[in-house]
Amino acid sequence: MQRQDPYDVITMGRIGVDLYPLQAGVPLADVETFGKFLGGSATNVAVAAARLGRRTAVVTRTGADPFGAYLHRELRAFGVDDRWVTPVDGLPTPVTFCEIFPPDDFPLYFYRRPKAPDLEIRPEELDLAAIGAARVFWMTGTGLSAEPSRTATLEALRSRARTATDGRHTVFDLDWRPMLWDDPDPAEVRRRYREALGHATVAVGNLDECEIATGEREPHAAAHALLATGVRLAVVKQGPKGVLAVTADGESADVPPVAVDVVNGLGAGDAFGGALCHGLLAGRPLEHTLRYANAAGALVAARLACSSAMPYDEEIEQALADGTVRAEEARRPPGGRP
Repeated sequence: MQRQDPYDVITMGRIGVDLYPLQAGVPLADVETFGKFLGGSATNVAVAAARLGRRTAVVTRTGADPFGAYLHRELRAFGVDDRWVTPVDGLPTPVTFCEIFPPDDFPLYFYRRPKAPDLEIRPEELDLAAIGAARVFWMTGTGLSAEPSRTATLEALRSRARTATDGRHTVFDLDWRPMLWDDPDPAEVRRRYREALGHATVAVGNLDECEIATGEREPHAAAHALLATGVRLAVVKQGPKGVLAVTADGESADVPPVAVDVVNGLGAGDAFGGALCHGLLAGRPLEHTLRYANAAGALVAARLACSSAMPYDEEIEQALADGTVRAEEARRPPGGRP
């Protein structure tokens, strides 16, 4: 049998169905129509990287139900390998609702009870050879929130030797969602995060996430605290102030955001993540990678959905050239597949 080349990006973590209002500025209790989309942070990152031409796969689990079948269909349509997306009997596929109050209020309502199937990823079911060989492996903080996902996530991390020269990247998306932890005690969460950071080469998080991981909230202090765990690149997202990145070699870049007419800010971080993976794999300069990732996030923020809103390379390059993203220019037909 011919040996298959390593995946560009394998992600591991949440998957679910996003049900987003088709009206902005309307409380959820009054919304009458919704759009249905593939969702889940790690899954969206895989979609975002696939949109940029990368060979991607996601490791996760769904319910053995019609929503699970829908997610498989969507993954394949987006070009994401679904071979490691397996069903869990007796647990429903998660559903997430949101409210849309632009420019900066997008409450999320997670329906992941009694337990989300993606927290039932088991270490003995992992393809550690494929995970270990992937050029980028992307995992998230939510995967550490419960067993057996926690042990499986750490096992996946251990399958990857942490070196600075082999061209592979192990990314820890800090992804702090306290409502998804049964016991969100900050000290315990920080301990779990530090254990995972001990295997990562890249850490990515916003100020809240960096604070839960390191105890530091000031961006430069947080970046250096992340570097102190052994990662080679710390990326600190600062919201309207842009993105700071610092490397273990002393390189740094502080990049402002792309101006955008915000429609729905959810999913912008996942677009940033997919574009970050693309830039790392391409060996692009740090500042260019951040600007490119910022533009990808801005395009998604100017659109309603997450997965189907993920941009193509030409769209990102145009946004970089324009220096701004207007909502009317970012629209796509329903389904988001022009």
